[in-house]
Amino acid sequence: MTTYAALLRGINVGGNRKLPMAALRALMQETGYDDVRTYLQSGQAVFTTGHGDEESIAAKLAAAIEQRFGLTVDVIVRDHAYLRAVADACPFPAADLEPRQLHVTYLSAPADPARYARIDRAAHLPEEFRLGDRALYLYAPDGLGRSRLAEQLARRPAPKGLIATTRNWNTVLKLVEMTAG
Repeated sequence: MTTYAALLRGINVGGNRKLPMAALRALMQETGYDDVRTYLQSGQAVFTTGHGDEESIAAKLAAAIEQRFGLTVDVIVRDHAYLRAVADACPFPAADLEPRQLHVTYLSAPADPARYARIDRAAHLPEEFRLGDRALYLYAPDGLGRSRLAEQLARRPAPKGLIATTRNWNTVLKLVEMTAG
């Protein structure tokens, strides 16, 4: 059995695309996942299974959500080792920053550096971003909501099929903890 985190994109944000976490937990248990737990209301679920890989589990979960709730939701599934590696590889001094200043955008595939090459990094200082293993790290000292760099990054046209979903540093660390088994 492997412990995974499912990251659902764009649910329960601003009162839109509502998906109660109790209903998500019930659906996941009915779908065959064990030890299902959720974190916050913004679409994180931790569970165990011995069947499938990250991509097939994500596809199965997305299909179950659409069938049950009528919501088309992008899902990224990652195991503990990956989540731990992302936290450990943070290029910013996470221990010295407030959690609202640091974010990770999890990607369903490796990032293409060319997609970000035209961003004038100096124009956005002190905000910064770095690419990681299927992740983008964003340091936004005034928070994500006020970040001009986050806006610029979001405007980059995503390749067809690429899923991206962002979590603050508190959530990054909590998912590492919850998947530790």
